[in-house]
Amino acid sequence: MRSPRLAALELRRFGRGKLPRAALVALLVLPLLYGALYLWSFWDPYGRLDRIPVALVNDDKGATADGKKITAGDDITKGLHDSKTFDWQEVSAAEARRGVEDGTYYLSLTMPADFSERIASSSGNSPETGALQVHTNDANNYIVGQISRTVFSEVRQAASKKTSRSFLDKIFVSFSDIHGKTVKAAKGADELKGGIGKAEKGSKDLADGLKDAKDGSGDLSTGLKKLHKGAGDVADGTKRVADGTRKLADKVNTYAGKVGPFLKGNEKTIGDTAQLVADSSGAIRKHLDTLAKTAPTAAKGARTASDTLNGVYARRCDDPVLPDAACADLKKAKDAAADAAVIAGDVNTLIADQNGDLTKLDKNLATLQKQSQALADRAPHLSEDLDDAVKKINKLNDGAAEVAAGAKKLYKGLGTAKTGAVDLDKGVGDLKTGADDLSGGMFKLVDGSGKLAGGLHDGAERIPDYDKQDRDQRTEVMADPVRLASQDLHKAPNYGTGFAPYFIPLSLWVGAMVAYMLIAPMNRRALAAGAPAWRIALAGWLPVVAIGVLQTVALMSVLHWAVGLEMARAAGTVGFLFLVTACFAAIVQWLNARFGAAGRILVLALLMLQLTSAGGTYPVQTSPGFFNALHPFLPMSYVVEALRRLITGGGLEPVWQACVVLTAFTAGALALTAVAARRRQVWTLDRLHPELSL
Repeated sequence: MRSPRLAALELRRFGRGKLPRAALVALLVLPLLYGALYLWSFWDPYGRLDRIPVALVNDDKGATADGKKITAGDDITKGLHDSKTFDWQEVSAAEARRGVEDGTYYLSLTMPADFSERIASSSGNSPETGALQVHTNDANNYIVGQISRTVFSEVRQAASKKTSRSFLDKIFVSFSDIHGKTVKAAKGADELKGGIGKAEKGSKDLADGLKDAKDGSGDLSTGLKKLHKGAGDVADGTKRVADGTRKLADKVNTYAGKVGPFLKGNEKTIGDTAQLVADSSGAIRKHLDTLAKTAPTAAKGARTASDTLNGVYARRCDDPVLPDAACADLKKAKDAAADAAVIAGDVNTLIADQNGDLTKLDKNLATLQKQSQALADRAPHLSEDLDDAVKKINKLNDGAAEVAAGAKKLYKGLGTAKTGAVDLDKGVGDLKTGADDLSGGMFKLVDGSGKLAGGLHDGAERIPDYDKQDRDQRTEVMADPVRLASQDLHKAPNYGTGFAPYFIPLSLWVGAMVAYMLIAPMNRRALAAGAPAWRIALAGWLPVVAIGVLQTVALMSVLHWAVGLEMARAAGTVGFLFLVTACFAAIVQWLNARFGAAGRILVLALLMLQLTSAGGTYPVQTSPGFFNALHPFLPMSYVVEALRRLITGGGLEPVWQACVVLTAFTAGALALTAVAARRRQVWTLDRLHPELSL
């Protein structure tokens, strides 16, 4: 009997009675319990994190920086509620601690009271780091703790990025401010340079002017020294003059007291006498010829009058120094009388000698007549002239005293001026030296201000000046300078899709394992009939393959239409799973055929080894070395890798490699089953009385 017919007969047994049919249905549904049901249970756990209760403690009191209110705790709280990452429940710190401990909350997130204050400190002199406090309890759930670390890391990065953005924005604003201030400083330096240039010219002019001033101050000092010496001489002279005028005034006042009464009492006599002399002189001149005849008599009378006036003058005006006008007039009268006497004598002599010069005599008489007439005219005013002369002398005395006092003050003032001029000359000399130094310094300052202006212009060009758009762009970049440019070539849409390549072969292995609990690995009829070993192997393999195909169709239908598994290559996935089913059926058949009841334990053990070394959850490189060594030699390793490419996409090289490996495993397992069938055709004592029966 051929193998397909034997296989059909084996399957037909499940159609006899209700229990076999139920067993067949259970056999078909069993992979769904491992595959569909298990995958469904955690198909998209990250999409339902908002159902996980998490305690949120916001003790932040806020802060103020640069006049702005900062409420980092409130901002993060709002962002967490909007994100719907967890079921955030705002509670107190004590309630959060108690809830994490007793399992009410899986974990807690706390923002301390100084959270905003620490963040705001980044703009001050003592920046501090703000700390988010996370409390987990792995006794509640280890996986939630792992997920929370990822979530809170993102929260921390977002908060840090926002803080950095604010801090960097201030820096860029400061750059713009510095740029503006530097531009103003550069303009100011240009103006300073111009002003210093003018100042340098002015300092040079000042130095030149002070040189002239130094020469002038030297001349002034020398001149004042000479003037001071001359003023001393003037002071001495005026003092002597004042002393002389004082003595003169004293004498004038003394003699005026004596002469004044006489003049007042004899003004008429003096006038008459002078008039007489004048008239006599005129008459003599008129009668000179006659006079010559009468000269002796006239000479005698003139001598008598002259003697009389001399006596008066001697008694009243004996002091020759007296510049008294009255005395002067009296003296004139005396002199005139003396002259008249002399003339009369001369006339008489001339006449007596008869050899006299009458022309000269006439001239002298004319002089005598003139002076006598003048005396006669002033005689009525002699006392007034004396009083006027006394007043003038006294005024002269007062003026001389004032001149002497003024000369003394002038001398003293010129002494002070001389000292000041010397100090001025020295000060101007020092000022000139300072002006020379200033001029030299201003020259250096002009050069330095030019360099300063140039440096500020260069600095202003190098300091960036960002507008708001540019500042926002740069702030964004520097706040998050390194971004993960993640490009998922073949992204699994959810957690279940990522684990499907691991659980689908698991369910098919379990399906084959349970199938061989109900179906004999080798057909007893074929064994009894002595059929060829290869035919016996095929007869025991084909029914399970047929069941496996049905299991695969049922499993993938539920996963796709009920659970939502999307496959990049659906037909290829299903076709490849048929090959997987055939391979697993062949391996499980051989273990059961070769080892009998113990083979079922080996099937389970081999399943465990494959699950731990296939790299279905974590990369196999993260497993201990034992599992890394097993990985290349077990079929499920290749099945998992191939299903990943078929379900999520990617190159097909692992698929073709898996097909080759699975085909080899299938052929090898069938060959080994044939060998086992050949051995089973020989009855032994162990077969009649097995040591273990399941």
